[in-house]
Formats: sequence, C-alpha cells, structure tokens
Amino acid sequence: MDEQTRIELEAAAFRRLVQHLRERTDVQNIDLMNLAGFCRNCLSKWYRAAAEEKGLDLSYDTAREIVYGMPYEEWKAKHQTEASAEQKAAFAKSSAAAH
Repeated sequence: MDEQTRIELEAAAFRRLVQHLRERTDVQNIDLMNLAGFCRNCLSKWYRAAAEEKGLDLSYDTAREIVYGMPYEEWKAKHQTEASAEQKAAFAKSSAAAH
C-alpha cells in the first residue's frame, strides 16, 4: 500500500470514528475512559496536537467542536449526565493504575 492510500484510509477511519461517537451520545466520556482509556476530549487534544505539528493554530475549543460536531458546552447541556458513583470509582481505579 502506498503512503497516500494509507493516509486516506486512516483519515476515513478517523472520520467514521468521530461520526460514530457523535451518534452515540448515550455513551459518556467517563465510560469511554473507563473502558478504552480515551474519550472525545482525548481525540480533540490529539487533533489539536496534529494541527500544531503542521504549524496550524487550532484552539482546543475548535478541536472539540470538530470532534463533538457542536460547541462542547452545547453537547454537555444536551447529552452529558452526572457520573455515577460506580463510574467515578472505576475512573479513579483506572487512573491510578495508569500512573
């Protein structure tokens, strides 16, 4: 596989992942963190870091809007729920294990 095709396939897979996360608003970021060790905010940070590597000035808020499909505060108001005690405990346990 040539480099350009690889890049195009990776970009397509990323776009599909972002679309999937936009559609699955029932899946909270804490659930993603607990199960996979990353969330929508992580993707936003990675996107911003990639832009910076290319010399582009992209704010974290703009990167989050790209990933969430809307301003983060709007997404939070529409879709974010309070984390349960179990979710918080699992997050604390996984965070401690990662360090």
